[in-house]
Formats: sequence, structure tokens, C-alpha cells
Amino acid sequence: MKNIRNFCIIAHIDHGKSTLADRLLGATHTVTAREEKAQLLDNMDLERERGITIKSHAIQMEYTYKGEEYILNLIDTPGHVDFSYEVSRSIAACEGALLIVDAAQSIQAQTISNLYLALENDLEIIPVLNKVDLPSANPEEVSDDIVDLLGCKLEDIIHASGKTGLGVENILAAIIERIPPPKGNIDEPLQALIFDSHYNPFRGIEVIFRVKNGQIKKGQKIKFMATGNEYFADEIGTLKLNQVPKQVISAGDVGYLISGIKEAKEVKVGDTLTDAKTPTTNMITGFEDVKPMVFAGIYPVDTDDFEELRASMEKLQLNDASLVFTAESSAALGFGFRCGFLGMLHMEIIQERLEREFDMTVITTVPNVSYLAYTKKDPETAFVVNNPSDLPEPSRLDRVEEPYIKATIITKSDFVGNVMSLCIEKRGLITNQTYLTTERVELNFDMPLAEIVFDFYDRLKTVSKGYASFDYSPIGMRTSKLVKLDVLLNAQSVDALSALIHESNAYNIGKKMCEKLRELIPRQQFDIPIQAAIGAKIIARETIKALRKDVTAKCYGGDISRKRKLLEKQKKGKKRMRLVGNVEIPQEAFMAVLKLND
Repeated sequence: MKNIRNFCIIAHIDHGKSTLADRLLGATHTVTAREEKAQLLDNMDLERERGITIKSHAIQMEYTYKGEEYILNLIDTPGHVDFSYEVSRSIAACEGALLIVDAAQSIQAQTISNLYLALENDLEIIPVLNKVDLPSANPEEVSDDIVDLLGCKLEDIIHASGKTGLGVENILAAIIERIPPPKGNIDEPLQALIFDSHYNPFRGIEVIFRVKNGQIKKGQKIKFMATGNEYFADEIGTLKLNQVPKQVISAGDVGYLISGIKEAKEVKVGDTLTDAKTPTTNMITGFEDVKPMVFAGIYPVDTDDFEELRASMEKLQLNDASLVFTAESSAALGFGFRCGFLGMLHMEIIQERLEREFDMTVITTVPNVSYLAYTKKDPETAFVVNNPSDLPEPSRLDRVEEPYIKATIITKSDFVGNVMSLCIEKRGLITNQTYLTTERVELNFDMPLAEIVFDFYDRLKTVSKGYASFDYSPIGMRTSKLVKLDVLLNAQSVDALSALIHESNAYNIGKKMCEKLRELIPRQQFDIPIQAAIGAKIIARETIKALRKDVTAKCYGGDISRKRKLLEKQKKGKKRMRLVGNVEIPQEAFMAVLKLND
């Protein structure tokens, strides 16, 4: 026990968590020189392509320090705000954290929010100044910022570089000396926290856990406390680069369990494992359910694939506990699922994983957030509106509440004006403005979540030339004036394109929607009117002209009435077509509606 250290790595996006993790693995000889590659722990091809971490990864290292053997359990965490749930789970399984700050970029918004998460869990924080070898690095100034933030001593900050491997030895020494060993009692009944799970198509679900008290043995009967299910521990072991089977895993250590679980619903992240014969009486607390922020419908292209899509979603849910979904049906798209995501990046990743890992081609509807609606009949009882079609008639509606967030933006003082005007355009209210240094400003806004869902992050980066970092946390519901915008194609409403929009933006967005769809929908044999409507009132219209064959080509010379007769005949045919014709909407059109404000 006393020679075990459990720690995680937290930082803002791109401050070098995964690269530093690679260096630690190299320094402790966990990986051989042949196995070494960049972003070693990122084993999903998506992670490797995009260069981001999506899943937390646990790995065990062995290191000899001052003649003693130590076991170090490292958990690498994602940096994006969309995956902050992963970070909170990883933190719950550790005693210490490496807080990495980029020496060129200084402290960013997520550095602060992840730090607070760690401090809430009483973790020992080791500040690491990374990328000190960069020509643009400013170690003195950034060190002062870290001292101000943490209240630590200047000499506590470790200078390091993930690229050259500078300072890795110092980090390992600091982990052993500063991070306390795990507390726990081997003699008590088994108590272990599940902080991750993976789906293996050959062996069922692999559960990753951290033992708090007691020990877990191979072949033991295990009980999952949240679900009450019991299984046999067929295989247990620790996680090196490959799994290493063991007979016993004792208190304080991190390991994996394979027990032939097939059902995704049976494993809940944050659940407590215990012995089936002598169970522990208290579950491990402090673990919250995930709160999805953005909702979208995911439908199979072919309705027959619905069950297949369900199975794929369940497998994804195992691997990604923050995905929430329920079945729903739509008039235009048939059967599908209403899914909750943590943010737009998360949604994009899920969509891509469905295509890659399960070969499912899906249609995604316009993302939105959950609103609360109150009717005049019963103005006290709220009901959740996930889909714009659930909104009651305007005559019956009393009020609608939408979720708000507290946004923290850190930027250079030159761009304060641009950032403010962007946030005010997005209906934000400024609550606070603090100068961290003469150059760096922290801005706090209260903003509707719906406004930041689409393109806020991209535009923030544009107006601040990439120098703004952004983080948010939900602050509850507030009343707002929302209207339902419908899109009619050929006088038929398309429910997948309808959206709930604030009244002030409705005309503008309706017009843009029509223009965009006119570009994207291919021309048909008949005229297609595209209309945007609020209730029965049409607010914008565009027409896609019909493809016409030149029926008069064979009439050269002669009387005009012959030509006219042929054109009239064509016109009648088009009219008849329009009555029966239905318009296919390409997938790009659904996606383009999201990017309206660009």
C-alpha cells in the first residue's frame, strides 16, 4: 500500500498531457523503445487522427526510487470541455494530480475548472510547467501566475518538456514524495469504485476499477451495488500496455475485471463493487450522474437498421458513460433515438464512431437543448420539451424556460471588445470582469446554453485570433421568449428541420435557412417552394426552379401557338407532379442548418 501512488494528469486542451504521459512511460521502462510512439495511450484511431484524447486511459508503471520499488498508476484525462465528465471520474480514483500549464500560453479557462475539480476531491496538486523549450515560452511570468493561482512556492513548480524529456525524473520524484499513498484497509469487506468500462467483442465488458478497501481475488463472486447483479470474477489484473492477469488485487490499487457481462446497462460507472458473501454496507459516494447538455435525434438511413443501431448505441454507451439515449419516432425520418451529448464535439465523435466502429450510416437532426414549458391551464407544473414538435400551441402556452450557463472566458486585453460584442450578440449578460495580469482578462457571462451549442467556440477563436479559452458550467433555468420555427417544403412541414429559436433571431434565421436549403436541395422536375413559418405566419420564402426539358426544340419556325401549346402541356404535367412529388433532403442540408451563422 505505502508504495502505491495513484495520480492523474489535468490541463487545458493541447498543453501536452498525452506527450508527457508518453515520456513518463518511457522513463519508467513500461514500454520498450520498439513500442514507443506518440500519444501512446490514445488507442482509438479517432484520437490519433485528431490528436485529442477522448477517453481517460489508465496504465500502471513501476519505478525504483532511492532503492525502493514503487507502483505508479497513471490516468491520462481529456482536455476538452465536452469530456469534463471523464475528468471528474478519473479524479475520483486518485490521490494526486499533475497540473500541467503550457509555458507559452499560461493558465487557460479549463486549467482553472479542472483544478477546482481536483481541489474539491482533496487531491495533492503538483504544478508542472510544460513546453519550456519553446522559443515563445515565458517561464518566469507563467510561474508567477501559477503561484498566484495555487498559492504554492516558486520552487515547487517543476519545469519540464514533453518533447525533449526534460524534468521527467523530477516529476517522478515529486509524485513519490508529495502524493500521499492510498488509504484503505485490506481486512475490511471489498469496496471498489468503477471509474471506466470498455467493450471487448470477444470477452464482453471490461470493468476498470480502483480498490478502496479489502481485496479482490480471481474467481470470487462479485456484487455490483447499484444494480444488485452478481458475477464471478473470471479474470482480474492490472493494466500495463497490455493487460497483466493477477490472482489478487489489494486496497489502493487500480485494475480491470472481466466477468462475461454482455449487457451494457448492467455496468454503471461510479458504481461500487463488493463481495457477494460479505458485502460492504456503504457505497462510495460523491459520484454524480452525467448531465447531457445538447440533444439531437439520430436516425438510421434505412428504417430496417433500427435494432442494429440500438445495439451499436448500447455498446458505445459502455465505452462512453456520458451518452444518454431514448427511442423516438419522427414523421419524416421513421424510428430513431433522441440522444443527449455533452457538447458538439462529443456529438461529432459519437457520429463518427458509429460509422467507423459499427458501420452505421446515420442521419442527425439539428441539435438543441432541453427546455421547460408551462401551460396556461397549469402554470406551476413544467414539462420537458426536447423536440420542437412537443411545444404546445402558442395560445395554450404560458412561458418557456431555457437552460443558462455561466461562461468563463480568458483572453488577451486587446480582444475584450470583440469577445464582449460576440457574447452580447449571443444574448449573454456580463457578470464580472477581472484583470489577471495587465495582459490577460477573465470575463464571466450568463448565457443561454442554446446559443453556444452551434458555432460559438469557433467564432470565439476567430474574434480573439485564437487567444481566448472558454469553459462553462450550468446555472439553472430562466424564462425566455422562444418561438417555434418550422420549415415547409412543397407545403409539407419537415419536422427534422424545425427549431426553437429566440424571437429576436427568428426572422433572420428563417431567411438564412431558406437560402441555404435552396442551395443544397437538388432541382427536381417541378418547382419547390421553401418556406419558413412561425405558427401559421410565413416569414420567408425561396423557390427552387424546376428542371425543364426544352420541349420546343423540335419546332423550328412556324407559328408561335404551337410552341405555346407544348409549353402549356409541360406546365400541366409539372403541376400534377408537384401534387404527388416528394422532396428528398440530402444529409448535408441537415448539417448546414447548424452552420448558419458563419
